[in-house]
Amino acid sequence: MDDFVFGSLSTTEKRLKYYQEWRQGVKHHSQIYPRAPQANDAPELTVVVGQPQLIDRIECEMMLPETAVFPFTRAKTEWDLLNWQYLQHWQIALPSQPNGTLVRYVIKAYPADGSEPILADDGEVFSYYVGPSEPPAWSQDAIVYQIFPDRFYVGNGRAWNPTQSLNDIYGGTLRGIIQKLDYIAEMGFNAIWLNPFFPDESHHGYHASDYFSVNPRLGSMDDIQELVNTAHSKGIRLLLDFVANHWGSAHHSFQEAIRDPHSPYVDWYHWIDYPVDYETFFGVMELPQVNVNNPDVRDYLLRSIRFWLADIGFDGLRLDYALGPTHDFWTELRATVKQIKPDAWVFGEVVETPTTLLGYEGRLDGCLDFSLEQALRDTFALQRMTISEFASFLIKHERFFPETYSRPSFLDNHDMNRFYFATGHDKRKLKLAALCQFTLVGPPIIYNGTEVGVRQLRSMSDPNSEGMEENRQPMLWGDDQDADIREYFRWLIQFRKAHPALRHGRSKILQADDHTLVYARVHAEETVWVALNASDEMRKVTAVYHNHQHTFTLQPWAGDVHCFE
Repeated sequence: MDDFVFGSLSTTEKRLKYYQEWRQGVKHHSQIYPRAPQANDAPELTVVVGQPQLIDRIECEMMLPETAVFPFTRAKTEWDLLNWQYLQHWQIALPSQPNGTLVRYVIKAYPADGSEPILADDGEVFSYYVGPSEPPAWSQDAIVYQIFPDRFYVGNGRAWNPTQSLNDIYGGTLRGIIQKLDYIAEMGFNAIWLNPFFPDESHHGYHASDYFSVNPRLGSMDDIQELVNTAHSKGIRLLLDFVANHWGSAHHSFQEAIRDPHSPYVDWYHWIDYPVDYETFFGVMELPQVNVNNPDVRDYLLRSIRFWLADIGFDGLRLDYALGPTHDFWTELRATVKQIKPDAWVFGEVVETPTTLLGYEGRLDGCLDFSLEQALRDTFALQRMTISEFASFLIKHERFFPETYSRPSFLDNHDMNRFYFATGHDKRKLKLAALCQFTLVGPPIIYNGTEVGVRQLRSMSDPNSEGMEENRQPMLWGDDQDADIREYFRWLIQFRKAHPALRHGRSKILQADDHTLVYARVHAEETVWVALNASDEMRKVTAVYHNHQHTFTLQPWAGDVHCFE
């Protein structure tokens, strides 16, 4: 089983090409230090030039909060072995700005031969928002339940629709979700990430044709308002799944754009050969990429954000394919969100390197932790990584990201093989991985069905597979649920809630070998030790930390915890 989530970087050749292109031309890559400037900071910008043409000077042309030009200074020159050329680093410190300021700029490099200036990053507009970058306090205590509406619950006692394919409509509704809020609350979840519910002909909701209404098949605006209000009354917050990179080709603006070459909507899209070819989401012609730099497109998207957060009452955003839109768009989105709901939690889906993820600091509260997901999968499901290698990864991973960078964790989601399937439906390995997930720093996310043993029949990559739909089997209810798995997840949720060390403590590896791992989560009020056995044999392991010592007896593919005050 392949199960490598970083498909675009899956081979050495792909990584070399990625790195080579990253260092060619005039590149800024939004390199700012500090990455999330605050009042009184004078942020330092860096530009790296890797091309044969000699550059005489580089200038930062500020557009907001006022127009001004600031010259860069050449900082250093180094040899780039991969591209076999010199790299020149240029830097400048911009003036400090008060909190709440949006700073926007472009960068121009002027060749020594007097030819036309070269815009950094192919003309990208850069920006940053001045102000605190910490995620809302409630997000660190969040335990998130991901709901895929069509496959969750029909409601009102009705059965699933008769279906022939996993691409068919199964019939889940918003009413069904409302009727299962007691189940969600009793399990202990205090936040819901709701997959898209906008009008759309697909079962998954990512081909939206309107960003201000509800798919009639799922329910009504009254239903979504009732869902938000009822969830809030039970202490559950709602996260909106928001797609800014693309939408469905049935969207009225796209239909008018292809009909009328003089329509203002033509500029809402990136045309290759109008009207038959255009930029899309990974070649899917039903998903045209929108031009987020067009002021009207940006206004449409941000008005939608205001509507769902301010008017309807959603508490945050999960941003689909956040790698697509420009950093400048996310900067303006952050400024908008801070104005209308300062305690909203905003995190992105960025399936990229940790370095790339850090580039969103100050724009988003953080990003989904795909690197951790891959490591959990490689260690506990596929055994491609020993648990000592996993321990080494954890140490470096947590050191790499600042404490203020939110990294929600997950075992699986609607776009990958279910973790339970990857284990060969070995519930011991699912439980062990979940124990690890729930005792690490990132707020945990559980994809509906993972907590009750929903089974996937085929791998997404199998020849007869229906692709991603394979992991979108309908939710199980009643006696069809695996009660053993469900109650284990219920215990994990309550255990995390009961111990602040798991949500706010620092991590310390106490012992690691190729079979077992013991780590501590240390907090002023308590210390929690977690022991994991990733082997087929029973293991005894003794760990020592300061004046404390404890011996764990661990069954094969099992874990245990021990608490000190």
